Amino acid sequence: MKPEQLYRLLRETAGKLEITVTEHNFRDARVKVKSGLCRVNGKSRYIMNKHLPIYKKNRLLGACLGGMAFEDVYMAPAVREYIERIKEG
Repeated sequence: MKPEQLYRLLRETAGKLEITVTEHNFRDARVKVKSGLCRVNGKSRYIMNKHLPIYKKNRLLGACLGGMAFEDVYMAPAVREYIERIKEG
């Protein structure tokens, strides 16, 4: 699976877990900012640095999803395997 396709599917999976993924430009921030999961107005959001390479976006989002209860969520087998690999280390 191509990295871009994996990222799209990871974002879809996040949506099924009620996590909104948004990409932002962190270059203009006056403080050091990292991608990560947060809660805004009681809703889960994953804020991603849009300038990261696709493989890092996949790894970060996969690690985030690996910490969630995703067992009952339908996703492509390749996506589930990717998340499991990230969880293992």
